[in-house]
Amino acid sequence: MKKLLSAALFASAMFLGTTETSAQSYKTGLGLMIDVGDGGTFVGPHVKHFFTRNGAGEFDILFGNGSTAVQALYQYNAPLGGAKGLNWYVGAGPGIAFANKGGGNSFYITPAIGLDFKIHGAPLAISADWRPKFFLSDGGGNNVGRFGLGFKFTL
Repeated sequence: MKKLLSAALFASAMFLGTTETSAQSYKTGLGLMIDVGDGGTFVGPHVKHFFTRNGAGEFDILFGNGSTAVQALYQYNAPLGGAKGLNWYVGAGPGIAFANKGGGNSFYITPAIGLDFKIHGAPLAISADWRPKFFLSDGGGNNVGRFGLGFKFTL
C-alpha cells in the first residue's frame, strides 16, 4: 500500500509539474530591447519576469536620441492557440525620459500589445510589439508610431 501511495503521489507531482510548465514558456528573460519609430531609436537592457502564469513585468533602460528612458510595464500573457511557444500580450506602464544635455524630463504612459515567441529547445525568446507613448508632462501629446523588438536569453 505504501508503494502504491508513493507511486500515485509521484505521478500526481509529475502531472502537475508538466501542466504548470506548459502554461508558460519561461520564468525570466534577460536581453536587449530596441524601441524604434517616430522620435528616434532607443536601445538598452531589457528584463521580463513572470510573477504568475499570465502576469509579467517588463523593465527597460533605453538609451538614444539624446536621452535615457526608464520604463516598467505590466503585461497579461496568454498562449496563441496552436502555436507552441507563441504568446500574445497586452499591458501598460509608466516611463520617464531624462534629457542628457539639459532640457526637461518627460513622463509618459506606454500601452503595449504584441507577440512573444520562446524558441523551443533553445534558451531564447523574441518579442515584437506596438508601444505608443502618451506624454503626461510638457503639455501632453503622444507618439503613436513606436514599436519594440526584444531579444531575450531565458532562464
